[in-house]
Formats: sequence, structure tokens, C-alpha cells
Amino acid sequence: MVAEQSDVVHNRIAMLRAERGVSRRELAEALGVHYQTVGYLERGEYSPSLHLALRIAEYFGVAVEVVFSTRPFKRLGE
Repeated sequence: MVAEQSDVVHNRIAMLRAERGVSRRELAEALGVHYQTVGYLERGEYSPSLHLALRIAEYFGVAVEVVFSTRPFKRLGE
């Protein structure tokens, strides 16, 4: 089943990980989830619970809106 466009939660997890040099496995361990869950989140195949979304934002030290959005993020430089 493919999520409808309105059900998609866009995220910047991969970008934030890359900026900070954090692997999927390191992030997963810090959050207490399986590393594959991080991959599913990054690809938009899984939408996080509110609790997990807040924990991810807290891990990176940013507001949840910096990590997640219901609309696609603008490309850097736009």
C-alpha cells in the first residue's frame, strides 16, 4: 500500500546525520530503535510517532519542524 501524498511525512534525517557524521546505527542506538527503522524513516516508508519525532529532534538539538514536515522541504539555496 502506497501512502497518499497527504499522508507523507518528509524529513531531513539523512542530511542532519551527514552534517554531524552520525551513522544510521549510531542514531538508532541513541534512540533505542533498530537501525533499519532509521532507514525506513529517511526514505519516507515509515512515519514516526510523535514521541519518536520529538526524540529525533532533541538528539540533533533542533526544533521538530527542522526535521519533519508535511510538505517537501525546499532545496538548499532556494
